[in-house]
Amino acid sequence: MIEWVSLGTGSRPVPRPVATPLVWAGAFGGAPVLVALLNTVAGPDHPALALAALSLLAALLGLSARFTAAPGTAVLCWLFLNGFAVPPAGTLTWAAPRDAFWLTCLLAAALTGTTLSRLVHARAAYRRVSAGGAGGTGRPDEGPRPP
Repeated sequence: MIEWVSLGTGSRPVPRPVATPLVWAGAFGGAPVLVALLNTVAGPDHPALALAALSLLAALLGLSARFTAAPGTAVLCWLFLNGFAVPPAGTLTWAAPRDAFWLTCLLAAALTGTTLSRLVHARAAYRRVSAGGAGGTGRPDEGPRPP
C-alpha cells in the first residue's frame, strides 16, 4: 500500500551560514567597489558617507555569515575605508579615536546583521516546530484545529 506524505510537513532545519572565507571574499570584493563608487559620485572628502555605506555592506554580509566572520569583515571594510576613502588615497594611517570608532561601527554592523539573521531563522524554525507539534495553527490565540 502506498502512503502519501506531504514533503513540507516535517520540520526544516535552520539554514546554515555561509563559510567565513566566502564572506571575507565578499567584503574584499564589495568594499573597494563601494568606495570607488562613492569617491566617483560624492568625492573622497566624505568619510562619514563611506563609513555608512561600508557599515551597510558589513551588515548585509553579516546576514549570511557566522559570528566568527564579523571581525574579519570589519577589518577588511576598515582597510578600504582608511586606505581609499580618506585623503591621501592609498595611504593607511591610524588616528586612534577616529579609527577605533570606525572599527567599532563596522564590527557592530556585522554583528547586528548576523544577530538579526539568527533571530529571524530561529523564530521561523520555532514557529514551524510549534505549529507542527501542537496540532494547532501556530498562533497563540487559537486552539487546536477541528477534525
